[in-house]
Amino acid sequence: MSDEHSTTVIEILLVEDCKSDAYLTQETLTETNIPHRLHHVKDGVEALDFLYQRQKHAQVPRPDLILLDLNMPRKNGHEVLAEIKIHATLSRIPVAVITTSSNEEDIARVYQQQAQFYLVKPVTLEQLAKILNDIG
Repeated sequence: MSDEHSTTVIEILLVEDCKSDAYLTQETLTETNIPHRLHHVKDGVEALDFLYQRQKHAQVPRPDLILLDLNMPRKNGHEVLAEIKIHATLSRIPVAVITTSSNEEDIARVYQQQAQFYLVKPVTLEQLAKILNDIG
């Protein structure tokens, strides 16, 4: 008999425009052995379509975690994060910002915008495992 926690699949939305970074994140998540389903979108506009279940994303599940790149075309991570955090339902989804910047101003701004985690690329297995365990 397995406990409910071990069979829960975590729905993860990865918002990342760089193919190689998305691939590395996917591979790292696979190594965690935590049941998850990864959904990948390539920019902030598509992320909001996913979150609001619009257009081709009309039937997608609500994510349990958002992995959000800051530097993206069309709508950057700060803009997406700001919109997520003003929406009553979306604001409850934990957001982990993933970026190449270790600049203290960027870190402070992200936490002011109420992100729960800040990760500097490349993301490690330990970092993702901790986040997944925290939300699991």
